[in-house]
Amino acid sequence: MSVHKHGSTGPGCAGTCCLKVSGLGVNFGGEEVLKNVSFHLHCGEIVALIGPNGAGKSSLFRTILGQVPHSGTIEFQRAGGDKTRPLIGYVPQSPTFDRGDPVSVFDFFSAAISDWPVFLPSPKRLRERVRACLARVHGEGLMDRRMGALSGGELQRVLLALALEPLPHILVLDEPLSGVDIDGERQLLDMLDEIRTSYDLSILLSTHDFATLPQYADKVILLKSEVLRVGPPDEVLSSPEFQAVFHLDLGKGGRN
Repeated sequence: MSVHKHGSTGPGCAGTCCLKVSGLGVNFGGEEVLKNVSFHLHCGEIVALIGPNGAGKSSLFRTILGQVPHSGTIEFQRAGGDKTRPLIGYVPQSPTFDRGDPVSVFDFFSAAISDWPVFLPSPKRLRERVRACLARVHGEGLMDRRMGALSGGELQRVLLALALEPLPHILVLDEPLSGVDIDGERQLLDMLDEIRTSYDLSILLSTHDFATLPQYADKVILLKSEVLRVGPPDEVLSSPEFQAVFHLDLGKGGRN
C-alpha cells in the first residue's frame, strides 16, 4: 500500500491539503443524528468510516456534500493555505439496473457529462472523452456493455469513473464494496489505492468489511452519532470502543 504524502495525520495541517471537520452536529426533526463530530482528512489518504446501521454515516456524507444543514464547521484547504471550496466526487450505494435495460455504459456516462441527445449518432469526440474517463479505472472495455449486464464490481468501476470526471479533490464512496464479490473487492480497493496515489486526492469511504482495513486504509473513524475512536486500523479495530459497538474482538490485524 502506498503511504500518503503528508506525514502526520494529527491535528496540525499547516501547509498541507486537508479537509477539517470540527464540532459537526446534525438534527432531523429534533433528533440529534450527529453530535460534535471532528476529524481531519488529508490528500493522499484513504480513510474508512465504520459504524453500525443508523450511526449517521450517510448523514455525514450528505453534510460534507453540502446537502444537510449543520452546526460546527467543515473547512478545506489546499497545500499552501488556499481555502477554495473543494470539488467532491461521490459514489452512492450501487443503484440497480434492469438486466433487460438497453442503456449502455456509454449512454449512461454521456448523458451525465454532456447534453448531446442520446438518440442521435454520437460524435467521435464524445466517445473519446468517455473512453478517457473509463481509462482512469481501466474500464475502457465496458463502454458498449449494457448497464444491466454489469457485475457489481464492473458497475462500481463505472460509477467511480463518473465520480472522477472532473477530477475531484475529495472522493466520497458510500459502501462501495456492497454487492461486490471477493475478487471484485480486491480489484476495487487496488484501484482506489492507485487513484489516490496518481491524483493525490482524499478518499473517504464507508464499509462493513473490516478485514480489508489494515491493508488499504490509512485511518479509520468509528462513528455512532459521534466519533468514538479515530486512528490507524489496527488501533481502532482492537479498541474497547470497537468491541463494545460490534461485539467483536478482532485484536491486532483486524481479523477474528
